[in-house]
Amino acid sequence: MDKEKPLPVLSSSLLLKHPVFHCQASHESHETSLRNEEIPVHGLSKTIVGVLGGGQLGRMLCQAASQMAIKIMVLDPLVNCPASSLAYHHMVGSFDDSATVQEFAKRCGVLTVEIEHVDAATLEKLEQQGVDCQPKASTIRIIQDKYLQKVHFSRHGIPLPEFMQIDDLEGAKRAGELFGYPLMIKSKRLAYDGRGNEVAKSEEDISSAVTALGGFDRGLYVEKWAPFVKELAVIVARGRDNTILCYPVVETIHKENICHIVKAPADVPWKIRKLAADVSYKAVSSLEGAGVFAVELFLTSDGQGEPGFHLAHQLIGRALNVQGATVHWYDKPEMRRQRKMGHITIVGPSMGIVEARLNSMFKEGGSDSQSAVTPRVGILMGSDSDLPVMKDAARILNMFGVPYEVRIVSAHRTPEMMFSYASSARDQGVQIIIAGAGGAAHLPG
Repeated sequence: MDKEKPLPVLSSSLLLKHPVFHCQASHESHETSLRNEEIPVHGLSKTIVGVLGGGQLGRMLCQAASQMAIKIMVLDPLVNCPASSLAYHHMVGSFDDSATVQEFAKRCGVLTVEIEHVDAATLEKLEQQGVDCQPKASTIRIIQDKYLQKVHFSRHGIPLPEFMQIDDLEGAKRAGELFGYPLMIKSKRLAYDGRGNEVAKSEEDISSAVTALGGFDRGLYVEKWAPFVKELAVIVARGRDNTILCYPVVETIHKENICHIVKAPADVPWKIRKLAADVSYKAVSSLEGAGVFAVELFLTSDGQGEPGFHLAHQLIGRALNVQGATVHWYDKPEMRRQRKMGHITIVGPSMGIVEARLNSMFKEGGSDSQSAVTPRVGILMGSDSDLPVMKDAARILNMFGVPYEVRIVSAHRTPEMMFSYASSARDQGVQIIIAGAGGAAHLPG
């Protein structure tokens, strides 16, 4: 097991409604800014990274880049944008104006964005001219249109709520009949931080919700309501060589549609964390170009199919211990009730032996409710003679509703089993091990 666990982090966002000070950054308009060849360059990297946008994300990017001697030039219309005081150079101008962006790109070795509301057509033109844009314009085009994003991810097997485009009131009403209420109505573009989203609790609310969003001409679509219990997020970094790294899953708590508190790591079972990371990895893998992406997810009351996956993995585990059994897993992206996810083939010298092996696979582990819950505590003992002492630990855990498992594993008689358990316990969701006598003394790790 890992020697150290990541420290829990609690991050709270603060909304400053009445600022009393500001930083005066040096700035120049794009007409008078220094040319790329005129800007002195020092440090480990001579490549200037151009960033469209100078908001808080651009500011944090400048902070991180400075530790690696990477120079960041930002393009933002605000003279005192958050990134201005930390950027190597700030060009004052609009990051969605085509001519300005093209002029800005001439002064950068690589061009990226800190906000998706840019002109994707301009980025495509720059790519055709040989400008190194990361991530690719195709990715920006997908990200900035939420409906197009849904279509793209659905084609790549990413689990999503049901959705459909609406062009008029009748179409919206049909969506309500199909998906039920409450119904989430969204703008395709410029939808973030709760903006561009309206909830229709009944058919009578549709007209007012559409009006609040600017009408059907703005481009709208609907999503089936997702009854979530938690909101999760995963930061995913993708390199030029298509290598992908997922940071630990975090829980986000929103207040008035603004991210209020971020808990890291998220307080969810390890299998939920793995599932969230897998979905995020697959989503970013479907896009083009390097960058750092944030993938937001809803954790539903059924754990996104988690109970089904858990039962399937239990059965697979038993099958691997049955002679003549072969597991065939279909690797479908989403598990739903009554959906075929795989099959197990059992062979043997006679039908009687095959049936006996089949029965042993289903009988092992039973079907009690305790086995259907991922254990968080492992109670280990060297032999059943330790049970009178160790059973009190199980009794106390039962009192507090903490899921656990009891194993008889001898460090002397079955050392390989002891080592295997110790090395895999954390990945199986076990957070604490209570070991009796010899088990405690010989427990590896």
